[in-house]
Amino acid sequence: MNLVAFVAALALVEYVVILLQTGQARQKYNVKAPATTGDPMFERAYRIQHNTLEQLIVFLPSLFLFANYVSPRIAWMLGLVFVIGRFIYARAYIADPEKRGPGFITSFAASLILLLGGLIGALFA
Repeated sequence: MNLVAFVAALALVEYVVILLQTGQARQKYNVKAPATTGDPMFERAYRIQHNTLEQLIVFLPSLFLFANYVSPRIAWMLGLVFVIGRFIYARAYIADPEKRGPGFITSFAASLILLLGGLIGALFA
């Protein structure tokens, strides 16, 4: 099994779930498209979705760069840390936006390590 590809797919599945939850929040809190503001609970779901999308843009290429130039084994483990961090971030943000920090830091740190490792690995390859 290619665990790097599996973790990448897991991160995308997580994003799809977040996307669906945002759509449900739009309906539940009666926020008509194209509005992106309204009920604070919808706005939380919307911010979770967009922040996760922003993080995926860095995470996914970094995951594969790191796997290619440094270590696939370490890459998938850091990828799993990212996915868990995003889960923690989303749950905390919905409950209380002030408590989103640990999940954000966990997922961001995993992405940063993957990015820097991939960059350095490519430089010396």
